[in-house]
Amino acid sequence: MENLQIRVLLSVFVAFLIAFRSFRKKSLDRSGAFMGFVVMVIHIAAGFRFGALLLVFFFTSSKLTKVGEEKKKAIDADFKDGGQRNWLQVLANSGIASVLVLTVGILTDWKDQCLNSKESAFITALVGGIIGHYACCNGDTWSSELGMLSQEQPRLITTFKPVRKGTNGGVTRTGLLAAAAAGSVIGLTSLLFGLLTASCSTSDVAIKQLLVLPLATVAGLCGSLIDSLLGATLQFSGFCTVRNKIVGKRGPTVRKISGVDVLDNNAVNLVSILLTSLLTAIASVYIF
Repeated sequence: MENLQIRVLLSVFVAFLIAFRSFRKKSLDRSGAFMGFVVMVIHIAAGFRFGALLLVFFFTSSKLTKVGEEKKKAIDADFKDGGQRNWLQVLANSGIASVLVLTVGILTDWKDQCLNSKESAFITALVGGIIGHYACCNGDTWSSELGMLSQEQPRLITTFKPVRKGTNGGVTRTGLLAAAAAGSVIGLTSLLFGLLTASCSTSDVAIKQLLVLPLATVAGLCGSLIDSLLGATLQFSGFCTVRNKIVGKRGPTVRKISGVDVLDNNAVNLVSILLTSLLTAIASVYIF
């Protein structure tokens, strides 16, 4: 209990510093900073591995969002300086993981455990789901941010026809490689912090944790593909002839490119994260 109290105090201190800095740097708006603070406290207090996964995703994504801002601004009609995110975007990218992290913390008495389905298939599934969650988030962000800067012509994932940059569901080889790399970074983070903080019953179980790397790499790639598929089919993309940009809403000056107006970007992210987390959770039970 004493260790938990120390972790909670540390999480509040670290979360406040990061949320305040992110607000000052325009990575988060006021509502996003508040929600980010809450989410960070939950993750870090529940376990340093979970806090590390969240922070690696947040910092790498924020940095990549700011790369090539002028070029992205010319493509994306909804681009905000600094890639500023609000509370809804923070929740869409971390809400499911927050619930999973809290559940794991309660069930394990706030002690980090290795992935080991023989000891507890349910805990292994939950932790695997968290890893899949951030592999998906990181993969989707890296793919979008680096793919938009690529010299390649994106192709719509459903038809493979060339589309304009910024079109929902448009993919490039650069973007797909970036998604896999982003997943591997999440896997490496989980592996390193897991071996430092988690308790493995045997050396064989400890060695088996290395399989987190390929699992997270595949999850990053699959998450990006699921996101692109949803974006190409259930999210509207059009070209505004007045603004000369890709837009996500219909209008008199907008020519449809793909998709129907069922999901917005936050909903697409949420569904792709949910599906990737579920698939990774199931895979973790069989792998570990």
